[in-house]
Amino acid sequence: MKTKNLIISLLLGVFGGMLGFIVLVLVFKFQNRDTSSSGQHNLVSDYYNNLVYDRSSSDFGGDYAVQTSLFGSLSGAGVDFTVAAEKCLPAVVHIKTQFNAPNYTLYDFIFGTHPRRSTPVLSAGSGVIISPDGYIVTNNHVIENAEIIEIILNNRRSFTAKLIGRDATTDIALLKVEADNLPYIIYGDSDNVRVGEWVLAIGNPFNLNSTATHGIVSAKARNLNILTDNLAIESFIQTDAAVNPGNSGGALVNKKGELIGINTAIASRTGSFVGYSFAVPVNIVRKVVADIVEFGEVQRAYLGIDILDIDSRIASELKIEDIEGVYVARLWETGAAKKAGLNEADVITEINGFKINSTSQLLEQISKYRPGDEIKLLTKRNGKTNSYIAKLQNKYGNTDVIVSQTIDILGARFEPLSETDKKRLRIYHGIQVSDTYRGRFSANGIRKGFIIMYVNKNTVKTIEDLENIIDGSDGRLFIEGLYPNGTKAYYAFNL
Repeated sequence: MKTKNLIISLLLGVFGGMLGFIVLVLVFKFQNRDTSSSGQHNLVSDYYNNLVYDRSSSDFGGDYAVQTSLFGSLSGAGVDFTVAAEKCLPAVVHIKTQFNAPNYTLYDFIFGTHPRRSTPVLSAGSGVIISPDGYIVTNNHVIENAEIIEIILNNRRSFTAKLIGRDATTDIALLKVEADNLPYIIYGDSDNVRVGEWVLAIGNPFNLNSTATHGIVSAKARNLNILTDNLAIESFIQTDAAVNPGNSGGALVNKKGELIGINTAIASRTGSFVGYSFAVPVNIVRKVVADIVEFGEVQRAYLGIDILDIDSRIASELKIEDIEGVYVARLWETGAAKKAGLNEADVITEINGFKINSTSQLLEQISKYRPGDEIKLLTKRNGKTNSYIAKLQNKYGNTDVIVSQTIDILGARFEPLSETDKKRLRIYHGIQVSDTYRGRFSANGIRKGFIIMYVNKNTVKTIEDLENIIDGSDGRLFIEGLYPNGTKAYYAFNL
């Protein structure tokens, strides 16, 4: 009996050993099988064999593959940002702001008096030096309402900055410090940015100076509806580079170290980075900066159309063959598009050779031009492609340069109300607040876009009317008007 058990145990051991040997051989052959016919390589074996493929390798279609590990290849370890970081880190600044928030009492609200005390509010963000003589680009929301703007360079030098101008429709602001020979970042071309391209985000998240993170461009022309201005232009570059509070206004650069965007927002339910960040394209930034420097404010161009994105449902309802371009739902009566010959129900597919597939793309392209500039449009109508030349206009229906007027005692700038807005709001007179800064208006809650119709019960048709009413007043103002969304508002305060 003992001999029988011994024989059985011996046979089982031999069988187990043979089975293990067969499995080992099969695994070894599987890991080392020839995969060149499929154009792929086993990453594990490549790592251990230190394989390097040159540009002429037919297995990679002529592309260059560097030596890498399995995990390195998945995380993009072959991308080198050291040169871009060395060039750009010194040109990204830390911005600290302060403004005094009024503490209103019930007495102040009832009698329209100024609050007797205020609380300092501190905020922080980032900015990008774009010229050696001290011009700095940031987000409008970083410096909005700021009374003190401090700039801290990468080398810890600090300056007090002057606000040159800002544009809420694109969330861009331009600052200036008195300095020379500063490091700066050159402009790239955001039209040439491609989805999948590696990028570097530089800023000051959580007050951590000079922080760089990398990722890829994951989408373009994103519209998030986060800008509150009714004429806002949103066509963000979306990336997965980590951006957190404090990064706003910082640089998004390509591998060459060229500025391709200004980091502006994140998609988050927690307030911190969870996967996606968004930047204003540099081609929009460049035009906004140029307008502010030359005119003091942005010269916005209009094509004079109301448009819709095209999806399968709209294409079916409107009997559109191809899901491309944007649909012209309405033409402004004296707008540039109607004068050029476009019709309602046309589909715009290109602007100056740039393909258009969304309303955000169209707005981004138009934002690069000024009133008076001519653009070439391609449209489709009943399956036929047509070409037009349109001369862009300002919001008043002409090509004049718009320069608003400032009333310093109110801390605000004003411009005439367009006929289009008058018709839309069904009003016959008024002037519009084009911007506010430190002064009576901001202290009393009057915001950009407010339309003044009456002051001290007197009709206001022009900016001169407002100035004359102020001159003849006893220092008390009672202002009546409405906001662009139709909400009526009333303000009373002493000068």
